[in-house]
Amino acid sequence: MEVFFYIVPTLMIAGVLFAASRLFKRARRIRSAWNSGLTAEARCLRTYTTTSGGGGDTSVSTTLHHVYEFTTREGRTVRFEEENGPGTILEGDIVTAYYVAERPEEATAHTPGPGKLWSGMGCFVVMGGVVIAFCVVFMVAAHEIFASTAGMMDDPGDMMP
Repeated sequence: MEVFFYIVPTLMIAGVLFAASRLFKRARRIRSAWNSGLTAEARCLRTYTTTSGGGGDTSVSTTLHHVYEFTTREGRTVRFEEENGPGTILEGDIVTAYYVAERPEEATAHTPGPGKLWSGMGCFVVMGGVVIAFCVVFMVAAHEIFASTAGMMDDPGDMMP
């Protein structure tokens, strides 16, 4: 039963680290697209939303998706999908797509905002650090409790009546 108090926090830490790696990869991809200097006019082909949650008493989360298409300088037509774009972009609208020549399918239509990108990552790092620290403290405390309890069981004379 003790192992439960180690496995759950370890899985939580792994989840935070996995989310952080995905966030950093996405931020690096967007920053590279902004810094590449390559832009193209992209047309919004489709917008749609997805929802998650709502079971029982949980809240519902809605995500707005846009599907864009543009032509690179080499003449290649590229289609990409992006989440959390502005709700004011509708099907048929023209936006600026930022892309890297080697990976145009990883383009972004988000307006450059490095400060916003870094502040969002900073907030996640702080919150993730708090979660990880709590999990580590919890595991250390559980270890100490189990170790002291095991010591009491070894010497029944130390136990109070």
